Amino acid sequence: MVQIKWTDQAVLDLKEIADYISRDSKKYAKHQIQSIKQRTQILKKNPFSGQILDFFNHPEVRQLVEGNYLIIYRIKSELRIDIVSIHHTSRDLAKRKLEL
Repeated sequence: MVQIKWTDQAVLDLKEIADYISRDSKKYAKHQIQSIKQRTQILKKNPFSGQILDFFNHPEVRQLVEGNYLIIYRIKSELRIDIVSIHHTSRDLAKRKLEL
């Protein structure tokens, strides 16, 4: 089975999302973070289920959508996937510097 590794950037993104949402609702912040984490579990059985991100010009860099968030991940091998970043769809992805 595929191992999912969260990069430091992705963990920081989750923290920032939780902090931002919790200003209005701690309950909804917790729910949103759980939804994002749960969505990544599909990758254990179907690592190619996400859409290829043409922006990065790497077929192994893909995205899953969960609500208003893009879960950007990279297939490192048959046994490992790195969650690279969690990105809100209202923000310009081109302005983010992501370590792939």
